[in-house]
Amino acid sequence: MTEVTITRRSALLGASALPLAAGLAGAAPALAAAPMQSGGGTPFARFKVGGFEVNTLQDASITRDNPQGIFGMNVSAEEFGTVSAENFIPADKTRFFFTPTVINTGNELVLFDTGLGAGGGGNTVGALASAGYTPDQIDVVVITHMHPDHIGGLMGENGPTFPNARYVTGEAEYNFWTTEGAEGGAGPLVAKNVKPLAEKTTFVKDGDNVVTGITAMEAFGHTPGHMVYMIESDGGQLLLTADLANHYVWSLAYPDWEVLFDMNKEGAAAQRRKVLGMLASDKIPFVGYHMPFPALGYVETRGDGFRYVPASYQLQL
Repeated sequence: MTEVTITRRSALLGASALPLAAGLAGAAPALAAAPMQSGGGTPFARFKVGGFEVNTLQDASITRDNPQGIFGMNVSAEEFGTVSAENFIPADKTRFFFTPTVINTGNELVLFDTGLGAGGGGNTVGALASAGYTPDQIDVVVITHMHPDHIGGLMGENGPTFPNARYVTGEAEYNFWTTEGAEGGAGPLVAKNVKPLAEKTTFVKDGDNVVTGITAMEAFGHTPGHMVYMIESDGGQLLLTADLANHYVWSLAYPDWEVLFDMNKEGAAAQRRKVLGMLASDKIPFVGYHMPFPALGYVETRGDGFRYVPASYQLQL
């Protein structure tokens, strides 16, 4: 009798040949290719901060060319390209995310920013519905600042989108856009969407509470009255940074890179360094309005700048 020796290599080679042999022996013909599916993605994400339930809402996501026309305006094309390549992203194209946040405190439902609005391609109301809420349930709408992608969803065809809400915004921001800034920029949309809500609007300054557990913090620079908000509940913390940094690499990681939409570029850079430094030092998670959806992450220091660390399951335990 001839002795047969089976090695691991011969066994693996033999196994790998079986599918091919089966196919040659007359397996069933291949089915037609499935059609490509566009879109997709969950329009909301939910996690906990202490006793608060936090939901980030994907209002919209848009692809744009020539990102250096917006980010890194004060650096060379070579540096911009090198940084992009090091971070595995193209230098000639980017994707914007627009992410309002709704927080259920157990007593009130608080919405931060309202997206682009249906006329601008936004769908905060649809994302809100996916999260299980309706516009009439919103108790408080907080406007971090008055750029169009934050106030576009305040009004619909039939009036206020959130008919039962009261409205909160920074006093400096409101005063700028309704007086000296009303002639340009977001001024016309402020007149259309914000001013009609004046009787239901209250103002906050640095250190004021929106509701218990939600505190306003000045972060002027992106706009003259841009605010961020600290969320605190049962020992948990989260900072809503709004437009403090508009891109996770070209703005957050390189806080001194100039951004087209920052109205005071030097002031905005200083605020980025201050707030991001605090987040990194205290290891506080944050939601950034334009971070890749679901817009939740952490910050760590890296060299003279920072690095964005996307959250995984930390706030879902």
